[in-house]
Amino acid sequence: MLLEISNLTKTFKQHQAVKSISFQIEKGSCVALLGPNGAGKTTSLQMLAGLLTPTSGTIRFFESNGKDYRHQIGFLPQHPSFFTWMTPKEYLLFAGKLSHLPKAQLKSKIEETLDFVSLTDVKNKRIGGFSGGMKQRLGLAQALLHDPELLILDEPVSALDPDGRRDVLKILTQLKNRMTILFSTHVLHDAEQVCDTVIMLKNGEIKWDGSLDSLRSEHTTSALRIKTEEALTGQLDGFPNIESINYIDNHTATVLVDETTFQSNALVTRLLEKQLTLSHYEKVQDSLEDAYMKVMNQ
Repeated sequence: MLLEISNLTKTFKQHQAVKSISFQIEKGSCVALLGPNGAGKTTSLQMLAGLLTPTSGTIRFFESNGKDYRHQIGFLPQHPSFFTWMTPKEYLLFAGKLSHLPKAQLKSKIEETLDFVSLTDVKNKRIGGFSGGMKQRLGLAQALLHDPELLILDEPVSALDPDGRRDVLKILTQLKNRMTILFSTHVLHDAEQVCDTVIMLKNGEIKWDGSLDSLRSEHTTSALRIKTEEALTGQLDGFPNIESINYIDNHTATVLVDETTFQSNALVTRLLEKQLTLSHYEKVQDSLEDAYMKVMNQ
């Protein structure tokens, strides 16, 4: 266990942005904080990073022994700011001094980190001329420079073009073996590429906390798409372990089934007994996006 959050709440005047959320983060895991804009993701991450004081609740960092744990966190805000007249080397030297990295270690650490985020070739160029993707990789370098126990990233790819998005997600995949990662996003596909565990927030409350595999198994449904040459309407009424039948037309139906007990062979036999000619038989599975929408709309 690396981090335990209990009943964390944040209120701004009359608005409760985060409503008594509780969850745990295992050491070495990669966790995505999912939710629409305004769900409370940024507020939650800023409290975990020590940038906001919770209204109530506790944050327990197990590696800190009760002391200030902020030096063990690397944080990348959603919109990182830079001194545009600086070069990446100068910027990381500045960040390293703020992180109290030993002077003897800092120079080699800067070179190593710039190489990891593929910015070595531009290390002496002014940041003001960088693309969005390059700035995001530099922001990530700043967060990584002191080898934190926990890397917290707020919407790290939301403002990037497809190439920049791919580059950052590739870096996160490589980092999974080095440190614990918590990042927020409103795009399920990004979480699916990098993480095994997701926490879904909506209106400041947790709607789901678990693995992607669990999300699939609990919130995806199986269905069959069937088409016959003869009229199909009414021919499957009363067949066991069918939850619902949606007749698209007289010959075509989508059949929602209980996958744990349903026997497809028995259904085919039933159709043949009815002297129906089966022209199309397809198993249809909900996507992970469908499962996400089910949870968020509960």
